[in-house]
Amino acid sequence: MGLPGTAGADRLDASTRRRAIVSSAVGNFVELYDFLIYGLFAAQIAANFFPAGDPTANLLKSFAIYGVGFFMRPVGAIVIGAYGDRHGRRNALVLTVGLMAAATALTGLIPSYGSVGIAAPILLVLCRLVQGFSTGGEWGGSATFLVEFAPPGKRGLIGSVQQFSVGLALIAATFTAAALNGWLTKPQMIEWGWRVPFLIGFVLAPVGLYLRARVAESPAFSRTVETKQVARNPFVEALTTHRWPVLAAFGLSAIGTVGNYTYNIYMPTFATTKLGLGAGASYTSATVAAIVLTVLTPVMGWLSDIIGRKPLLIASAIGYGVLSYPAFGYLSGVPDATKLLIVQSLSAVLLAMYAGPLCAILAELFPTKVRFTALSIGYGMSVTLFGGLAPFIAEYLIGATGNPVAPAYFLIFAAIVSTVTLLLLKDRTNAPLD
Repeated sequence: MGLPGTAGADRLDASTRRRAIVSSAVGNFVELYDFLIYGLFAAQIAANFFPAGDPTANLLKSFAIYGVGFFMRPVGAIVIGAYGDRHGRRNALVLTVGLMAAATALTGLIPSYGSVGIAAPILLVLCRLVQGFSTGGEWGGSATFLVEFAPPGKRGLIGSVQQFSVGLALIAATFTAAALNGWLTKPQMIEWGWRVPFLIGFVLAPVGLYLRARVAESPAFSRTVETKQVARNPFVEALTTHRWPVLAAFGLSAIGTVGNYTYNIYMPTFATTKLGLGAGASYTSATVAAIVLTVLTPVMGWLSDIIGRKPLLIASAIGYGVLSYPAFGYLSGVPDATKLLIVQSLSAVLLAMYAGPLCAILAELFPTKVRFTALSIGYGMSVTLFGGLAPFIAEYLIGATGNPVAPAYFLIFAAIVSTVTLLLLKDRTNAPLD
């Protein structure tokens, strides 16, 4: 007997699939918008939650707390992933949106350091930990859910909807940052303007909750339940029977996460604090780049269904490895808004080549009974150690070397890791999921 609301692949109709895709995309948009806005408002958060002192040191502390959220992603991947592999993708994805909404609302309401002292950064860390835990289950869950609902030969296209919604979240987050920095003065941004996007994120959450609560379970998981093949311990099985695919997921995900969090999240702060560009121009550039990324991502997902996942991913990794150093040098030489837009847009093209096929290639590495857990662990560990630390490492490298081009070194390292992994990996484009 299947789960309530489940449907086998042979009984799946277009409206059921459409509802599943929309619910996953909207919920993922809400989740990632809430998670991304912290990095875009790191400077204002630093001014509120740490005592007055060295601005660079406080910014490093703010980015360190940003990274703390990523260290909870593997925990969320394990706990929520195992729950999703045993009790259904839909139930797990409802849980992730609820947790994120609560943590985001509380972040926007925490009093400043000047009001409550050390309690302020402690509460900020706790909220960030919950956000990281939630996102650790969300990313892998929505990727799994979409690919399992995809019709034959369209996993790349349907899977790219997840990354498309991430792009929309990035657009919304950067546009919010650009608008607020354009409309408000710097003191207003520090005093209360930075709180606005967190409260917006909380208001959006009920939409994601409503849609996810009403969607059917994925047909692949329904078959696993019906044939009594649900894993007893998905975590143990993922790290024993499927340890090499988990390692492959970790390696191939490295460059995309570093590219995203360096060029999209860190660079607006870099442009304003290190290059002296205006905040409005910096966030406007980030918004344009996010639009480029969002438009191209489904195109690359569709293309990967035709030519395979690996060619696009390898091209992206090599592109980042070859172009990052000259890109930072070009931008840092004589900085201006046009150069910033060119650099971020170039990164957006490379990131779309990575993001489009990503969900499909990760899902195709694992069988259904451990897919949620294994995919989430592999990607979650990579985004923690590479993406989550990217803004902190970039800021640290610049401070240690005095060279504004130094963040490129970490990008080159991540590109090598991903390229080697992809060259060793077998391409299973459109092969049966089980």
